[in-house]
Amino acid sequence: MYYGSIEAGGTKFVCAVGNDQGDIQEAIQIKTEAPEVTMPKVINFFKQYSLKAMGIGSFGPVDIDKGSRTYGNITSTPKLAWRDYPLVQTIQEAFPIPIEFNTDVNAAALGEATLGAAKGLDSCLYITVGTGVGAGAVVHGELLSGLSHPEMGHILIPRHPKDTYEGKCPYHKGCLEGLAAGPAIEARWGQKGVALSDRKDVWELEAFYIAEALMQYILILSPRKIILGGGVMKQKQLFPLIQDKVKALLNGYLALPEVTEAIESYIVPPGLGDHAGITGGLILAKQAERASEKANI
Repeated sequence: MYYGSIEAGGTKFVCAVGNDQGDIQEAIQIKTEAPEVTMPKVINFFKQYSLKAMGIGSFGPVDIDKGSRTYGNITSTPKLAWRDYPLVQTIQEAFPIPIEFNTDVNAAALGEATLGAAKGLDSCLYITVGTGVGAGAVVHGELLSGLSHPEMGHILIPRHPKDTYEGKCPYHKGCLEGLAAGPAIEARWGQKGVALSDRKDVWELEAFYIAEALMQYILILSPRKIILGGGVMKQKQLFPLIQDKVKALLNGYLALPEVTEAIESYIVPPGLGDHAGITGGLILAKQAERASEKANI
């Protein structure tokens, strides 16, 4: 029997089956279209396998409060077709097995903390910069949540004095996501980021916004490792730019060697590459199975 994992992203769903060590046995990608188009394909993939538990990490916002009547729903997403969609309930009806549900970035943070770049550490911050900007945090070995899950992609940050672009976010315009996500890059510069690789000004501006956000996250959460993933971060020239800008912004205030001497080992790409989220989903599935076993004792 297998564990199932779903990484539900704004562009694509990644569906996988694997074992209790986080090893992926089989995986497919399904385009994120309307739920009535995407979800039958997701369910049909998993129908091929005997599953003992499922882990789901989804784009958000989502309701992760198990005491809520809308637990398992995608809630106020800008993707209107998915607004208030009962994702967990839909999967549960097809597969009556234990299911654990969280955000896609929290799942990725869990994957990186368990088997990736933050393995062996008790805290980390995982940030994806792609179609949107989201972040998940592990603190004292546990995923961070409270009133809801973190929505760090929507913090307001200082605007670059030469940037006249109003921002892409339909809720906040000039939040981090509105200024630095892939759609914002395309809207500001007239081309997708992948076509702008040789434009130094593009990536200097991008690094400016990401570094401004990272400074705030460092001062508030004090993570032992910061991991930057997502399609935009495949522009490898961003890493040294961001590292230098974060160090300059902190300006010696944190006299910690991770920042002052080895920031290139502190702000890093995912150790699991593109599999951070789906690996985290397998770990969530294992947690769901354990919780079910404990409840039945």
